Amino acid sequence: MEFIDALNKIFTGNVIAFFGASLAAILSGMGSAKGVGIVGEAAAGVLSEDPGKFGKLLVLQALPGTQGIYGLLIWFMVVVVKGNFLFGNTVLTVEQGWQMFAACLPIMIVGYFSAIAQGRVAAAGVQLVAKRPEEQSKAMVLAAMVETYAIFALLASFLMVFFGVKIG
Repeated sequence: MEFIDALNKIFTGNVIAFFGASLAAILSGMGSAKGVGIVGEAAAGVLSEDPGKFGKLLVLQALPGTQGIYGLLIWFMVVVVKGNFLFGNTVLTVEQGWQMFAACLPIMIVGYFSAIAQGRVAAAGVQLVAKRPEEQSKAMVLAAMVETYAIFALLASFLMVFFGVKIG
């Protein structure tokens, strides 16, 4: 029974919500780092042959980085905007903590996978720009199509954080 009591003291609603918010920032950030890295590797090869394409390729490399920003935005909304429970101003029940954790899941999961997928599409776009620089806009549109699902996940998490969990 002491073990259960200890777990209940550790896994409070605030801790569970903070854990979900942290995972949203961490996983979407990891996906963005991987996606940006994939594009960077492809771009470096092209730039070794034609450094003049740097500006066109940099735009493609930046695209997979947005999911990390989305995850950080959800972290900020959960931790700071939704009660500032980092400093003990709001005490969440365990149920509310799990609701906040669940609200972070869309951007946590979709942010991770879509950033990597977007990195792969943008890397293919780098190859397109290498051969046909005038087609940069088409490469960007292809990569932006993947972004759509990250935006849907951001919207889902945002709506669940603000309207799905009643605090206070």
